Amino acid sequence: MSSPVAGMIDAMLGEMSDRNEMATFITDEQRRRVLRGLFAGYYGADFTGDAIFDTSRTWCAKLPVLNELYPDFKVIACVRHLSWIIDSLERAIQKSALRPSFMFNFQTGSTVYHRADGFAMGDGLLGYSYNALKSAFFGEHAGHLMLLQYETLARDPAKAMAAVYDFIGEAPFRHDFNDVHLDTEAFDARTGMPGLHAVRDKVAMHERSTILPPDIFRRFENDAFWLNPQANVHGVRVV
Repeated sequence: MSSPVAGMIDAMLGEMSDRNEMATFITDEQRRRVLRGLFAGYYGADFTGDAIFDTSRTWCAKLPVLNELYPDFKVIACVRHLSWIIDSLERAIQKSALRPSFMFNFQTGSTVYHRADGFAMGDGLLGYSYNALKSAFFGEHAGHLMLLQYETLARDPAKAMAAVYDFIGEAPFRHDFNDVHLDTEAFDARTGMPGLHAVRDKVAMHERSTILPPDIFRRFENDAFWLNPQANVHGVRVV
């Protein structure tokens, strides 16, 4: 789930841009202070550690902004084959067949093909995230990026988390991968998709067959660019 901070940053960037006739009175240093203030104000006294984990799929599209605010930032991007992500989304939609989804503005007449196209389009839930990830992976700030594969996390969570702590330079924390809790019931109910963010108690790989038509599943099977070592021109860490 995403925190609201990335959206707040977007809003303030827009308000401080030249579309505001008063922008001539705003310097870049003032912009930095205002944007850092959003982080400080949001976390405030609730934050007592020396690192913040702020979640949003849009951070990969904002590496230049983050570099201006916190030059030592790190981004951990969780990745999975696109076909299986669409499969999971479609499962969630079909599971709530009597409650139209917010993902399609609560429209009721779409097919799995419409939904797959909607997810994958450039500004879609998946397409935007995928394009943002490629921007980060191939961009000049790629050294701040690490990719964590779903398969690694599910099959060997201890290895996955050890890599995360090593990447961010923090001491490892001992996790109980057999007793995981996430309560998003109220949020998911508002979306019209109860259980959308539900997780199992134990971290493990659960094999399943896809519910997607074969042509949809095959459409995305070669899009996992992070598996191609020759494409990793910046040496991004892929775990």
